Amino acid sequence: MGHVVIMCGSPADDKHAQAIASAAQDLGLTTRIRISSAHRTPEHALAILREVEAAEEPTVLITVAGRSNALSGFADPQVTVPVIACPPPSEQTGLDIWSSLRMPAGVAPVVVLEPANAALAAAKMLGLADPRLRARIASTQARARARVLDADALSTGPS
Repeated sequence: MGHVVIMCGSPADDKHAQAIASAAQDLGLTTRIRISSAHRTPEHALAILREVEAAEEPTVLITVAGRSNALSGFADPQVTVPVIACPPPSEQTGLDIWSSLRMPAGVAPVVVLEPANAALAAAKMLGLADPRLRARIASTQARARARVLDADALSTGPS
């Protein structure tokens, strides 16, 4: 169906990465979490990116890095696969999103703040070439709509 590589800037990002991986797996995607810092281990990050680029199966890269989020801007121009930046919340400042939103020309990671939505965005990208994955996504969306309609029916009750 497709593969998602979740690249974290540090081990502190693991909880956020696990939430993305869980949501992606629920959609039928395989996942792999990797850890490498654009600041501290750029050569290791480049090696991971070369692996991502060389993958034979369709792949989406989701970067998980806070603060300056150099990882997303570093990764995106190194690969031709889609890159989704999903920065984790910071205890000190909430969400550090500005560095994820403002990129130089030619650097275009998509920014999605919620882990489950990052996984869904990856699935939709991979689903462009996979009708079975599109059907899974449609089913997930139908369940979400049904939950809203069921909740409304319970809240309004009989007249």
